[in-house]
Amino acid sequence: MKQAITPDIAPRPSACPGLWRIVAARDGGICRIKLPGGVLLADQADAVADAAERHASGTIEATNRGNLQIRGIGADHRALVERLLVAGLGPRDAAGDDVRNLMLSPLAGLDRAMRFDARPLAREILELLEGTPRFHQLSAKFAVQLDAGEDLAMLEHPHDLWLSVMRLDGQDWLAFGLAGCPAQSQALGAVRAAEGVSLVQAVLERFLDLASVEQSRMRQLLASCPPGHFIEGLGLDVRRDAAVLAYRRPTATSPWLGVLPQLQPRRVALGAAPPLGRLTPAMLRGGARLARESGDGSLRITPWQSLMLVNLEPASAMTVQAQMTALGLLCEHEQPLARMVACTGSSGCAKGLADTKGDALILSSLLQPGAPASVHLSGCQRSCAVAHVAPATLLARAPGRYDLYLRDASKPGFGALRARDLTLKEAGAMLDLPTEHLDD
Repeated sequence: MKQAITPDIAPRPSACPGLWRIVAARDGGICRIKLPGGVLLADQADAVADAAERHASGTIEATNRGNLQIRGIGADHRALVERLLVAGLGPRDAAGDDVRNLMLSPLAGLDRAMRFDARPLAREILELLEGTPRFHQLSAKFAVQLDAGEDLAMLEHPHDLWLSVMRLDGQDWLAFGLAGCPAQSQALGAVRAAEGVSLVQAVLERFLDLASVEQSRMRQLLASCPPGHFIEGLGLDVRRDAAVLAYRRPTATSPWLGVLPQLQPRRVALGAAPPLGRLTPAMLRGGARLARESGDGSLRITPWQSLMLVNLEPASAMTVQAQMTALGLLCEHEQPLARMVACTGSSGCAKGLADTKGDALILSSLLQPGAPASVHLSGCQRSCAVAHVAPATLLARAPGRYDLYLRDASKPGFGALRARDLTLKEAGAMLDLPTEHLDD
């Protein structure tokens, strides 16, 4: 018997949206579609575009964790959710949807630098998360990262649990850390790669055993539970010698826009970004069509709020890139708008103090190609659009007015305050500098 659909309507402005939980915002409801490993099949892309047109404003966003969300949803939540479920974009068990927070490289299984293909292990972890009723108690924000050593990898987003491949004694091991990220956090231990699922299961069970109702995230638990004590109770043979504790993940070097090499001979990937992370239905349908015609029939949604076509023939890559550009997508890092990230802002969020999306468009027109490295416009202190600290952050204080911060590892929050109460023109003048003056 077909399960009845009863989407959970959560009007709280800070609630985390999901497939079944349509969260109210100033511009209508928000539905978040969690994609396994960021993979979106072409037919599923068409279904998202259709749902956004029929049941919402047509606004589709790529998120900073490789998912999609539909904004401006009207009253017919049931029809929208059903359309997405029929396309295979989530489980019919609503409790199993929230916990599917697993980040991979957008080129998992395809990246030239990978130590192993992360996709089979990722499938096992997702099945564990979705199919274990006890894990449905986890916060909808509780997140796991699996890093197989790819060059194209987001290594700065914090996760409750991260796993990163390392080579020890001629074998692949998974170093892991808690409440941090591979780029900045110390590994707390390592297990053999074959024990990856067992590690995830043990960490989640240990967390649920120890955490109070108020401790919904790993960082909150670790404030009262030392990491060593946490690991001692995992019931696994965890390696914690000097070689493991000294592990530092090598820097990822691959760009995410333009034509990228793949491990597979005579195949390339193509990265393209919708301006400010927002896709129109036409963009998504166009990307799906090109994936069918020139790729493998799938799109990869990236943590940089962009998308990728994979398994293209090199001879067709530039033609496909031209077609992506014609759809309104950005394929070159030198374009100022490609380096802009902005939250929804006051047009769609009650907490936003400025129209960050509109201001980012204006600001991009004031900057020269190639500068700056990355600029984040945030409508409030919550920093919803970026999970890590950007090289430069403009924090709204009033419509069209911003404080400028530059990333500084020695300072909390957005970094070092550089200037207060700037107009967009004044901010543009300060940001129009060589990249090395903004990035650390």
